Amino acid sequence: MDESKTVAALRRSRFLVDLLFYNRALACLVAVELKVGKFKPEHLGQLNFYLEALNRDVKKPNENPSVGLILCASKDDTVAEYALSSSLSPAMIADYTLQLPDKRILEEKLREITMLTDEDENRV
Repeated sequence: MDESKTVAALRRSRFLVDLLFYNRALACLVAVELKVGKFKPEHLGQLNFYLEALNRDVKKPNENPSVGLILCASKDDTVAEYALSSSLSPAMIADYTLQLPDKRILEEKLREITMLTDEDENRV
């Protein structure tokens, strides 16, 4: 068992988050759940359980509440919106691709980001 990813050990059950990070800029734990299929609302319930356990048992008093991210192979935007609409935990749902975008698209996005960063620096 990987103790570093154990979110909660309740009674004789052990619950493991797929990935657990600490974001220094946000000063909080970030739980990431990886799903190989389509997003289902119950995935959010699982993530909310992990976030509650992290906030109660792992988070330090000086840290902000934990946030969560569900990465899934696909999602229906309406289902994701309904699932998130009444959620009290800060969580996001995103789909992923198994292939990188075309090299030209990546280069164009990098140029856009660089231009935005340069504009922000020139304002200061």
